[in-house]
Formats: sequence, structure tokens, C-alpha cells
Amino acid sequence: MAMTFDPFRELDRLAGSLLSGAAAGPRSMPMDLYRAGDHYVMDVDLPGVDPGSVDIDVDGSVLTIRAERTLGAPDGAQWLTRERQPGSFVRQLTLGDGLDVERIAAHYDNGVLSVTIPVQESSKPRKIAVSTSGADTGSAAGAQPLAVGQGGPAGS
Repeated sequence: MAMTFDPFRELDRLAGSLLSGAAAGPRSMPMDLYRAGDHYVMDVDLPGVDPGSVDIDVDGSVLTIRAERTLGAPDGAQWLTRERQPGSFVRQLTLGDGLDVERIAAHYDNGVLSVTIPVQESSKPRKIAVSTSGADTGSAAGAQPLAVGQGGPAGS
């Protein structure tokens, strides 16, 4: 069985181990964001994070999510590989106008944090009623209605 050496894979592995250590600081977390009716939903992947370590705050128009993942190991364990790094996770979003920041809600289930951001009532789409003058809504006296597709009075 021939083994091939891939210098790029080794370089990627080395860079990953250097940059993903706890000293590298907070890491980002993958998320999905979509609109469902009159609110936005943000789903953030936080596998292995204790829900008690999740902190969400809004300061002005900035929504910040912080979480901490700790990994335990038995005393004397000899690691063969360690790809799940402990550390801090941080994600910030700038919220636009028209969102109801007072009613933001969050739920954590199976490693996914779901944050619901409602739209303010004043920013929701609404129908505008068309009113008439209330006088005569019919045709003017002596005028004949226009036929569809013709440019003049019917029967001309």
C-alpha cells in the first residue's frame, strides 16, 4: 500500500492546530437566518455547549451571542486526536430598523440555539383601503360605459 504525502493537507492541519487553540480567542459559530411571516429566526450551531453558558444581549442595534464550551477528560487520559476545541464562541449582528428588540426570544435544543426576532407592528406589511368620494359611484348622466377593448362609447 503506497502512502502519498500531501504537503497542503499537512500545512492545513498545522495551521488549524495553531489557530484554533484556546489562545486564539473567541471563535465564530455557523448560523442560518431566515424570515418566517412577521419575525426573523436565527439558528446557531452550538454543539457541546452548556445552555447555562449562553449569553445573549442587545446593545442599541447590536445583538451579541456568547457561549462557552468546556471539555472534560478523565485524569491521565492520553489524547489520540482532539478536534473539538474548548473555548469561547462569539457572534454579533447589527439589527436593522423595524425590529421589536424588546420581544426577542431564544430557545436551545439539541445543540442548536434558535433566536426569534419579531418585526414591529408599524413595520409589518398592511393593506391600504381605497375609499371613494361617496357621491355618485355610477357613470355620469347620459354617458355610456366603455366597452372593453374599444376606445369610445359602446355601439359606436
